[in-house]
Amino acid sequence: MEAARMSVVRRLHWWAELPLIVAVYALYSAGRLLVSNGSTAEAVDNGLAILRFEQDLSLNAEHPLNRLFTSEAWLGIPADFAYASLHYLVTPAVLIWLWKRRSAEYRAMRTWLMLSTVIGLVGFTLVPTCPPRLLDATYGFTDTMAQYGDYGWWSTEASAPEGLGGLTNQYAAMPSLHVGWALWCGVVLWRYGRRTPWLRTLAVAYPLSTTLIVMGTANHYLLDAVAGAAVMGLGLLLARPALRATDALRRRLAPALGPVLAPVREAAGRRFASVRGRFKGRSAPWPGQEASVRDRSARSAIVRRGSADVGAGCQTSARTAYSGEAREAKADDDIPRQHSRAGTAGSTGAGGSTAAGGAAARGAAAEDAEAGGETGRAGAGGEPADAAAPAAH
Repeated sequence: MEAARMSVVRRLHWWAELPLIVAVYALYSAGRLLVSNGSTAEAVDNGLAILRFEQDLSLNAEHPLNRLFTSEAWLGIPADFAYASLHYLVTPAVLIWLWKRRSAEYRAMRTWLMLSTVIGLVGFTLVPTCPPRLLDATYGFTDTMAQYGDYGWWSTEASAPEGLGGLTNQYAAMPSLHVGWALWCGVVLWRYGRRTPWLRTLAVAYPLSTTLIVMGTANHYLLDAVAGAAVMGLGLLLARPALRATDALRRRLAPALGPVLAPVREAAGRRFASVRGRFKGRSAPWPGQEASVRDRSARSAIVRRGSADVGAGCQTSARTAYSGEAREAKADDDIPRQHSRAGTAGSTGAGGSTAAGGAAARGAAAEDAEAGGETGRAGAGGEPADAAAPAAH
């Protein structure tokens, strides 16, 4: 499972992520146009309804914070800078860090962020809400962005640079994506960052300080911040089913769309690679070529491992065969040795019998010689007697 997830992540390219950003911004622009073309009275009524609901619950965190930021410039000016910049800097930075350092978790975290953003955009469109700073002054709120506008690049219209306020949705207070995105950054840093005290402190402090800032600058109500956290929770619950559905759809459409999209993907990869190569002062291979090179390298590594395994198996088989042949040769050598030992034993027995027979023959010969001697001696003693007999006659 982990290897499959890593392989999916390796196929992701940064240039393939751009359409997602474009699609989200297109949805945001569509919601802005819908609200702009509609009556702003609905947005003001929704804002006042939230304010009354908080008063019924005895919740009033916005007024004290707004008065503090308005009266203390050393708090109000940094808060306006933070509201106008961190939302657009920290979140992309954490997303890029995930891409580079935690690629296995990038796709799930990006899907969570995108789904939550889309849900927030739906809320902006269906429930346009006027922020506290745009309410009538009789409700007790001061627009700190306008009060400290000379210190920054923003204008009185929004946190966007001066002259670009028309590109933002002025009535996108409910839910607060400033709080939602800050909460997402805190969770990512806490879960996947280094377990150091300062990083853990930053992971907790960033969403909490963002919540205080959006209320102190009169850009959001307390319930907007709560709704932003709820939207992130809903996006987290939908992220895993969305990933499964996306993978199933990709597998189903791959046979049909693969041949059609492959040339487009390869052409786009070449284009981006050539641009990157010009910036780096050298020609860079396009992503498709890099993938093919990686595939060839992987196949070569597999072949080398297979050859090594086969060689090792052959060596093992040779060693086994050699051991068997050695054992058989040793057994064959043992057979003559056994026969030799048996022959030696037989020869030894036969030699003993021959020696015994020789001893017996020598004994018999000795007896015969002794008998012959006695006979000779008897004959020698009788010859005079026989000779004397004729003389006696």
